[in-house]
Amino acid sequence: MRRADRLFQLVQILRNKRLVTARELAERLEVSERTIYRDIQDLSLSGVPVEGEAGVGYHLRYSLDIPPLMFTAAEIEALVVGARMLKAWGGSELGSSAQSVLDKIHAVIPTELHRHLEESRLYAMRFGVREDLETTLDTCRHAIAQRRYLRLDYQRADHESSQRDVKPLGLFFWGNVWTLTAWCELRNDFRTFRLDRIGGLDTLERSFEELPGQTLGDFIRLMRQSECY
Repeated sequence: MRRADRLFQLVQILRNKRLVTARELAERLEVSERTIYRDIQDLSLSGVPVEGEAGVGYHLRYSLDIPPLMFTAAEIEALVVGARMLKAWGGSELGSSAQSVLDKIHAVIPTELHRHLEESRLYAMRFGVREDLETTLDTCRHAIAQRRYLRLDYQRADHESSQRDVKPLGLFFWGNVWTLTAWCELRNDFRTFRLDRIGGLDTLERSFEELPGQTLGDFIRLMRQSECY
């Protein structure tokens, strides 16, 4: 990476307004901590408002108006592939937003990078109509964001059906299916539901708080612990 590009990326990371240690910066930019210290010093001398100290962390005292869209060809292709995956597997709302992002990027990047947007040969395909991707995914996303209960009619792999009131916590993509992780009131435990097996789905007026032992973080910790055995 050219030094100018590294300095630009360094400023972009520091714009998040949280303290970032030299070690974190070195790992992100794949250089030594000593290089980071030199870069921080050079940025400060050039007038960039870097604040902090070694061993504590760095951030910008105030935001800078720096053009954020300076992409490499590989970064452009990564955006294209990510957008195509969302258009195929991210539901109607995220798919539409992904295309909007690409349109905005196309409008501002240099002309020589346009072909990387248009000629990428990496694709994510979906065949046929998937109701779970057209409506169910969006409904689950909104319920998670709003912390609203969901009432769902669910059919297991053995075709047994049940109705559940759940606290939706997170969505996971497994290559060809999405699953909803939730706290199930019927079982008083975490449960995972495949979106393509959800029949009826309603967002309830009831809101919920994530109680200790019932959070997405708790679920992930349990899954990590189970992998140890």
